[in-house]
Amino acid sequence: MMRISMSLPKKLLADFDEVLKQRGYQSRSKGIRDALQDYIVRYQWMNSMEGQRIGIVTIIYDHHYTGVMENLADIQHSFRNEINTSMHIHMTEKYCMEIIVVNGDIAEIRDLTERIMRLKGVEHVKLTSTANGEEFNEPGHSHEIPHSHHH
Repeated sequence: MMRISMSLPKKLLADFDEVLKQRGYQSRSKGIRDALQDYIVRYQWMNSMEGQRIGIVTIIYDHHYTGVMENLADIQHSFRNEINTSMHIHMTEKYCMEIIVVNGDIAEIRDLTERIMRLKGVEHVKLTSTANGEEFNEPGHSHEIPHSHHH
């Protein structure tokens, strides 16, 4: 085992401790190890995807942070071929949510997502994606997440 020290905002640590308590963890270290493992698995899963995908990138950011809105707009312009539409939601006085519908090669979508993740002022980014529909007509195709269609 390696010992590390880290700096965290008070609220993040308090929220994490609350989740650990609710889940019955006896050790903060064990909780952090599990959270890191989950983060790694999700990153590896995102990296293993290939081909054409359709999905949603959800972003929460502090709109008071200098330059964040301009930087988000610049990145979105760079990926206009992969972006179908976006929606902007004012959550609180401080935070906004951007929801971007993406469709295209997963390598480009991943690049878009990772560029947004690196922006200062961005608090949270999540990519949710599935096959973009071409494969749905193939025999033997199964959806990643079971769902029903309503017409």
